[in-house]
Amino acid sequence: MLANDPLYITPEDYLAAEEISPIRHEYRDGEVFAMTGGTQAHHTIVGNLFFALKTHLRSSGCRTFAEGMKTRVEASNAFYYPDIAITCDDRDRQPQSQYIEYPRLVIEVLSPSTARFDRPEKFADYRTIPSLEEYVLVSSDLQQVEVFQKGDRGNWTLAPTSDPIQLASVNCAIALAEIYEDTDIPATLS
Repeated sequence: MLANDPLYITPEDYLAAEEISPIRHEYRDGEVFAMTGGTQAHHTIVGNLFFALKTHLRSSGCRTFAEGMKTRVEASNAFYYPDIAITCDDRDRQPQSQYIEYPRLVIEVLSPSTARFDRPEKFADYRTIPSLEEYVLVSSDLQQVEVFQKGDRGNWTLAPTSDPIQLASVNCAIALAEIYEDTDIPATLS
């Protein structure tokens, strides 16, 4: 969309509206998309991951955010609410900021409806963030985790699947059982 389009919403207007909105919205190049609520399984997985990562990173200088913190993707003129974002960059230490810009790790917990956007389009946008080292997709209908890692030359590859899941960007291993604790999500589809 063009900035002179009457339907175009500027990033500044989006951020101002988001401060007072009772619901969250994501923003992508002038368009705003309402976020829907998640399932119990989705929130349980996010909570399990947040707890494990926050505990692991305590006193490391890295900060772990869950669901409510926007990540700015400057190259795509976008603001997203990842399920988990970790930043270890001092430039993200602005207490009054509504967003971070330099995540090292982004995790999205997928539902069948969000997978269609999170896998191709969001991932393409996130890959433009120079500080991002890993992008993780966690299924909410079976116990499956995909870890995409940025190589030395900037190329992204799918890491081999293992249990525990290895998150090299923050030097952390998390067992599938820990990620899916207190859910009834099967290890495989029947």
